[in-house]
Amino acid sequence: MKPLQDSRESIFWAGRSGTQRKKRRRSGLSVLNRILTWSAFPQLQLNGKSMLDVFFTVDVEIWCDGWHSIDQKFPACFQKYIYGPTAKGSFGLPYQLDVLNQHGLSGVFFIEPLFSTRFGEQPLAEIVSLVREAGQEIQLHLHTEWVDESRQPLLPNMHEKRQYLRYFSRDEQATLISEGIGLLERAGAGNIIAFRAGSFGFNRDTLGALDACGIAIDSSYNASMFGPDSGVMSGVTVVEPVECDSVLEYPMTVFNDGTGKLRHTQLTSCSFREMEGLLWQALESGRSSFVILSHGFELLNEAKERPDDVVVRRFQQLCSFLDKNRDVFCTRGFQDLKPHIPKHQPMPLVSPIWKTGARMVEQAYRRKYR
Repeated sequence: MKPLQDSRESIFWAGRSGTQRKKRRRSGLSVLNRILTWSAFPQLQLNGKSMLDVFFTVDVEIWCDGWHSIDQKFPACFQKYIYGPTAKGSFGLPYQLDVLNQHGLSGVFFIEPLFSTRFGEQPLAEIVSLVREAGQEIQLHLHTEWVDESRQPLLPNMHEKRQYLRYFSRDEQATLISEGIGLLERAGAGNIIAFRAGSFGFNRDTLGALDACGIAIDSSYNASMFGPDSGVMSGVTVVEPVECDSVLEYPMTVFNDGTGKLRHTQLTSCSFREMEGLLWQALESGRSSFVILSHGFELLNEAKERPDDVVVRRFQQLCSFLDKNRDVFCTRGFQDLKPHIPKHQPMPLVSPIWKTGARMVEQAYRRKYR
């Protein structure tokens, strides 16, 4: 779905093929330079109203519930993690796409492609087709747990699992990112301009690797996980877009829930009332972006055998809220991005303790009926 547009000229991302890495990098730098020229503009306005860019991001990935007999398990796991069939209907990726489109909302689907180096390109092409046919945006996601499972070596002497991208050198990271770009492009994904590391396990080297591969936007920084020790703006909690090593970082939105630690905005981690209040707070405080996390299988219970009714309801409520308030909340992707980069990083958002308590009750109910 196309996001609402203001009257300013769009910035178009184009001209980077997967086979011409040097051209990709030059184009990425050119695009970033054009992006940064917009940083002097105030928050986006439409018809005189301030607007907040909302990124509903979905990490699309497949797991085989362990690493034994994965070839035998894969067909069933593919159905479970992508389509989510249950006795009450299917609640996987197609369901999420349908609900977003019913409300006229845009999302960003970070698709993990390395699994296809084990199981072939057809399952990846099927996932890409689902998202493309729904008119939603595709970007790159990498889970490095798949590297040592590939039928053809992706890196020399890889005989053990390294769970996070940050455990690889900068050159190794660039090799894996380049491989991921190629896999998605061959699957029909189109131009890849943004990235998120699996489990947010990135570091400063990741940004250099992305720059070398011509990707100008990252969304791996999560202040509630690896962000603070990633090497990006050390000593500062990053909660708004920032430029680092020629890459524009779009961090996860995090908030203080009154328990003394930060929490990121995710359907399985936040109640709708928390999310709603945080969105209004971000808008009223002049934030430029709000990044929400979901997964393609997130509306299912832990066993992936039935819908998680609480999370399904949160998703439906959030989509309805964003639809009804589209005059101030602009759901969008990273294509044609016109970001505002603040001069200083604000403090994280804050949610009242009573909402935290209400969410804890909801979470206890979810755990009881898993």
